Amino acid sequence: MPLGIVIRRVPGVTRWATYVWKAIAVLPGAGSADWKEMRRDGDAVEYHAATLPLELFRTDTEAYLHGLSAKVPSIYVVMRPSESDEPLDMVLVTASPYEAQDYTDTGEELVEKVPMPDGLIAWIREFVELHHEDEVFVKRRRDKARVDRKEDGIGDARIRQVADVYRAPGAKETVH
Repeated sequence: MPLGIVIRRVPGVTRWATYVWKAIAVLPGAGSADWKEMRRDGDAVEYHAATLPLELFRTDTEAYLHGLSAKVPSIYVVMRPSESDEPLDMVLVTASPYEAQDYTDTGEELVEKVPMPDGLIAWIREFVELHHEDEVFVKRRRDKARVDRKEDGIGDARIRQVADVYRAPGAKETVH
C-alpha cells in the first residue's frame, strides 16, 4: 500500500540547528509527491515529502501483532540526511517495531514513530489474521550423561601443578 509521508519543519531552538524536521502523519493510498508544501502556519510548514510502499511479509506477523498491541499503534518512518537539495531522504516505512529498531541501532538513520490511521490498523490486522501462525515452543532436553564426576581440563597437563589450581596463592609463595 502506498503511504504518503507528512513532514513538519519548525525553526530550531539552537544556533546549530536551523530547522527541526519531524514526521507527523502518513497518508494511506497517497499519490506520488516530492516535498510538496501542504500547509503553512507561521514558521511551521508541513510537506508531503514522499510516497513509499508499505510492504507486509508473512514471516513478520509476530512483529505486526506486537505493534498493533501497543497503546498507540504506529508506523515507523526511516529517514536519513540528504546529500541533494531536499533536507531528508525517505528510506522506508514499516509496521514492524523490530525492523525499526534495527535501523535505530546503526545511528545513521532517523526513525520517527507516527500514529496509524484507523483504516491502516484494520488493513494490517486483517493481514495478520490471515497469515499468522503461532510458533510452538520446544524445550531442549538435556543429555543424561553426568559430566561433573571427572575433572578433565583443569589447567594445562604439560605444566606441573603442586596443589589445587582454584586456590588463591599464599602470602609466602612467590607468584611469577
